[in-house]
Amino acid sequence: MVTFLAGGTGTPKLLDGSDEVFDPAETTVVANTGDDVELGGHLVCPDVDTVLFHGGGVLDTDRWWGIAGDTTATDDELHRLADAAGLDGGPRYLSDEAQTAGRDISRWRRFSGVAEFMEIGDRDRAVHITRTSLLDEGNTLTEVTRTLAEAFDLEADLLPMSDDPVASIVHTDEGTMHFQEYWVHRRADPAVEDVEFRGADDAEPTDAVLDALADPVVVGPSNPVTSLGPMLAMDVFRDALSNTPVVAVSPFVEDRVFSGPAAELMAGVGFDPSTAGVADAYPFADTFVLDADDGTELDRPVVRTDTRIDGPEDAARVARAVESALSEVS
Repeated sequence: MVTFLAGGTGTPKLLDGSDEVFDPAETTVVANTGDDVELGGHLVCPDVDTVLFHGGGVLDTDRWWGIAGDTTATDDELHRLADAAGLDGGPRYLSDEAQTAGRDISRWRRFSGVAEFMEIGDRDRAVHITRTSLLDEGNTLTEVTRTLAEAFDLEADLLPMSDDPVASIVHTDEGTMHFQEYWVHRRADPAVEDVEFRGADDAEPTDAVLDALADPVVVGPSNPVTSLGPMLAMDVFRDALSNTPVVAVSPFVEDRVFSGPAAELMAGVGFDPSTAGVADAYPFADTFVLDADDGTELDRPVVRTDTRIDGPEDAARVARAVESALSEVS
C-alpha cells in the first residue's frame, strides 16, 4: 500500500505512469482542497478533479485541467451576457457575510458566477453541479468524491485532504486574494508577501486520510506552498507524516523550478526557492528523489534520476526512483 499527496499538476503527472510500479488497487491519493472555490454556487475542487479526470481517462493533458474535448457553451454565454449588460469581469467575490454563511463548504472562497474568471467546460460543470448537490443532500466531501470516483471508474482510492473547508489566501503587494485569483486571473503577477491557510486551525483530516497516512507516503513534485501547505497546516496531518515513511520528489533542479509559481510562493513565505528550501519545508521527509543534474547536498538519503515528466514513460522512470527511495526507509 502507498499514499500519494497530490496538488497542482506535479503529482498527477507522476501518477500518469506510476501504475507500472505501484498497483492502483493498493494506491490512495490524498488531494489538496485549499485551492477549492465556490463559483456561481457550485463547488469546484481543481486538485481533486485533476486526479479524478486523469484516473477516468478524460483529463485534458495539454492543460492538465478539465476534460479533454470539452465544450464551453455555458462559459461563453456567461461572458457574452456580462459584456452585453456592462458587468465587470474578473473575480467577483461575494460579500464578507456570504463568505462564512450558508453551506458548510463556504470559507472565504465564494465567487459570483458573473463572467466567471475560471473557464469551466460543460461536462466539467456537470461534475461541480453533482458534487454541490450531493453535499446539499447531506453527504460529506469524502463521500461525494468516492461517488464521483465510481462514476469515472477510478482504480485508486481518491480522498480529499479534509471534509472541512480550507482556503489558500495569498497576501500580495496588491492586496489579499484567493490563490485562484492570484494564479488563474493574475497569472502569479503580484509579489507574494505571505500565504495564509484560512480555516486550517479548525479543519481536521478524516479518519480515512489518517488511515492512508499510516502507509508509506509519496510527496510528488507539487508546489510545496499551495499544494502541500494546506495539508501541512493541519497539525494532525503534519504529525502523521512524522510517524510514517515519506519520500519527496523535488519540483526544483537546484534553484530552477519545472513549472508554476512555486519559486515566488516559497520566497514569499520565507523558504529559499530551491531544492534545499523544499527540504527545509519538509522536515518530515525521510528521503528525496532529485534530478540527476541537481547537486544539492541534503542531510537525508537521496535517489537521483531525470525528474522531468513529459509523459507516462518519464513518470514511470520517476516512480521507479520513488520505489527505490522508499525501499531505503520502509
